[in-house]
Amino acid sequence: MRRTLPALCLALLLCAPAALAEARSPGRQVAVVDQASRRVLVLQSAEELIAYRGPDRLPVVWSWSADRAPELADLAPARSWTAPDEAKSRIRQGRRYLLTTASGGLAAVVETATGRTRWAADLGPVANPHSIELLPDGNVAVAASTGGWVRLYAASQGPRAAGFAEVPLPDAHGVHWDGRTGLLWALGATTLTALRVGGTPAAPTLTAVRSTPLPDRGGHDLAPVLATPGRFWVSTLAGLWSYDPSDDRFARVRLADRAAERDVKSVGDEPGRTGRLLTVTPAHTGPCDWCTAAITLHRPEGTRALPGTHLYKARWWGAF
Repeated sequence: MRRTLPALCLALLLCAPAALAEARSPGRQVAVVDQASRRVLVLQSAEELIAYRGPDRLPVVWSWSADRAPELADLAPARSWTAPDEAKSRIRQGRRYLLTTASGGLAAVVETATGRTRWAADLGPVANPHSIELLPDGNVAVAASTGGWVRLYAASQGPRAAGFAEVPLPDAHGVHWDGRTGLLWALGATTLTALRVGGTPAAPTLTAVRSTPLPDRGGHDLAPVLATPGRFWVSTLAGLWSYDPSDDRFARVRLADRAAERDVKSVGDEPGRTGRLLTVTPAHTGPCDWCTAAITLHRPEGTRALPGTHLYKARWWGAF
């Protein structure tokens, strides 16, 4: 079958080792969770979005949807993939993985080069999983807001491994593995909690070792500050914060537009220590009150409109 040059270049980019693919990218790619199309979309770069002129020309490098994954048919994606709400990139042993969840109950780890699912589970229609993390041993942590828990699944044991350890965390929304300290951090409605992972990969355990009250209620997003390793971005209903575990202190993050600090669904600084931030804040209009059709850049400021989308989160792709 004859391929055009652009198609061939795209295939090489997606199949290349993670470090090589990132090096050849014309800019830092952005992953968005689009509830309108029920897809995770990786867009070419923030810079190229400036020239975007409509849905038919959206510069998509890669996309994934549980609706188009036959191997997930047993997990009822028509229901479990409703309202996808997370997309993270993780590189393990030279392979890049998409980590994703949906409010309908699905949690999945997908190898991006092949599109194959490494692990997936249907956590049920009432759990409302909101975030996910891949640990170095291959196990997977999931935070569920309505379920009010953080679980560590023994995903290293197989693509449908169902065993897990659980700790309660009201309105759990975020989870992040800190390799520097060997702690799993979890964000709830009113606290940021550090969890110690124990046991074995086949039978993991979770133990809370410290818990810090949030400066404001409604914890939503938890992400590493790439420019200052060891610190975390934390978003709440009324503010945006930086948390330093070394002195157990939250510092307020100020943006040029103070309104942009409130109700942030996702936040992250660009890899490479450029200082640029990427956030998503709901527009509170239309059929999806918690979504927006734009991503926002800060330092320098800029808004990238993506008409026709219902975005819930956006993250720099390939951060680590």
